[in-house]
Amino acid sequence: MKLAKFDELDTLIKGILFAEVQNPTECYFYENARDIMKSEKRAFDFSKPYPFILVNVGSGVSILAVYGPDNFKRVSGTSLGGGTFLGLCCLLTGCNSFEEAIQLATKGDNRKVDKLVRDIYGGDYDRFGLTGDLVASSFGQMHIKDKRSSVSREDLANATLVTITNNIGSIARMCALNEKMDKVVFVGNFLRVNPISMKLLAYAMEFWSNGTLKALFLEHEGYFGALGCLLQFNGEIAAALNETAETTTTSSPSSSSSSQSKAEPTNTSQAAETVSNAMNSTTTTPTSNNVNNSDS
Repeated sequence: MKLAKFDELDTLIKGILFAEVQNPTECYFYENARDIMKSEKRAFDFSKPYPFILVNVGSGVSILAVYGPDNFKRVSGTSLGGGTFLGLCCLLTGCNSFEEAIQLATKGDNRKVDKLVRDIYGGDYDRFGLTGDLVASSFGQMHIKDKRSSVSREDLANATLVTITNNIGSIARMCALNEKMDKVVFVGNFLRVNPISMKLLAYAMEFWSNGTLKALFLEHEGYFGALGCLLQFNGEIAAALNETAETTTTSSPSSSSSSQSKAEPTNTSQAAETVSNAMNSTTTTPTSNNVNNSDS
């Protein structure tokens, strides 16, 4: 067996662009993002995507500025990503999987763990537009013994999720401002079965930019790199077949080379059709998702 090696970020972008072409409802956003309890998924037309910020959240985070299908640069990143969330949750709650950590987080309340603006100022800090329910200090109440003894595993999981998500959102927003882009696309397996983080990111982009930035998400969150690898591998096979066909043409009768050349694109088109069918069979129409806590 021979392994093929492809660049992670090249294949990521190729996969995203292919998915969007195959599935017009692949991309979506959250309408009414400032009201997390009432925000709903809506399809977004991503047929003219450029330029945009791409935030790939896996174990860690890479942030790209994308200007075209082959024109992008890595502008930032952070080591605090999905791996950090899972590792901390395993330490704090004793959970054993990402799914279990997310399930705990959906039932928790970060306000019992974090210190909020209102805990410091008694309410909103109007001078700088800070509402009282914003997190001022992640885990900021855990130095108090009584607070520590009263929090649940669910609260700790929720606070951990909010902490990681807020950090990602802050960095993504700064990158968008620096690159003068208004679309921020979030992908990666951290967002799988994780509506809390998606709604938090949508809220953060909307709130802190006064509506000038839009957080976008994709239905097949964490699979674009694999899809891009398949497409690129398929392309290399097609190139090799073409090279073989050209060699054959120079040494074989025209009738033989003609039948060979007609067979080549069939492999490529069939593979692309297979990928497209697989994607369409797993795609769902955007529907609303709810989280338990309006402040998380």
